[in-house]
Amino acid sequence: MGLKIVEIKGKLEILTGLHIGAGNSEIHIGGIDDSVVRNSFDRNPYIPGSSLKGKIRSLLELSEGIIKDEHPSQRNDSTSLIPIIFGDTTKTEPSRIIFRDCFLSKESEEILLEKDILPTEEKNENQIDRISGTAKSPRNIERVISGMIFDFEANVKILKEDEYDSFKKLIERGFDLLEHDSLGGSGSRGYGKVKFNDLKWLVKEY
Repeated sequence: MGLKIVEIKGKLEILTGLHIGAGNSEIHIGGIDDSVVRNSFDRNPYIPGSSLKGKIRSLLELSEGIIKDEHPSQRNDSTSLIPIIFGDTTKTEPSRIIFRDCFLSKESEEILLEKDILPTEEKNENQIDRISGTAKSPRNIERVISGMIFDFEANVKILKEDEYDSFKKLIERGFDLLEHDSLGGSGSRGYGKVKFNDLKWLVKEY
């Protein structure tokens, strides 16, 4: 067997309000200034796979001290597995890992229906003038509420010459780093604390 596809499946729990913006370009008087990204078929919020992949990769690069480089984690500049697993654009080598978009879990949808609540909340924020001590620049931020659970899935391609345990160790370290950091915007203000639950690694050989 020359190729293994490893499916990583589990749950991603939102521990503090999560904001991954939809990129609003209009001013909404009296409404939400910055809304969350939503899927088109049921308008529920979702977590883009690109957000997960980008944040986990940057945290791994930071942990290895290579994020300061002009082209971080190139394969020819480092013995790191990061460019092998996450892709090395300077060599047009594709990523070995695919992060799927995460959609609201069935259990969270049932909780929302049972409690008759929405999956998001509006958080009012403003800046504080350091000299006068007064508030300025008020804005309304939409966040996914804490307690929501999303279905998580990622796929990894493992070739014959690869060390599976090394791949798994790096990816698990990325998950752990994300749990101790934040996902989405405004992490320094308490947003975006998440936790991976019930992760399963399913190996298929081809």
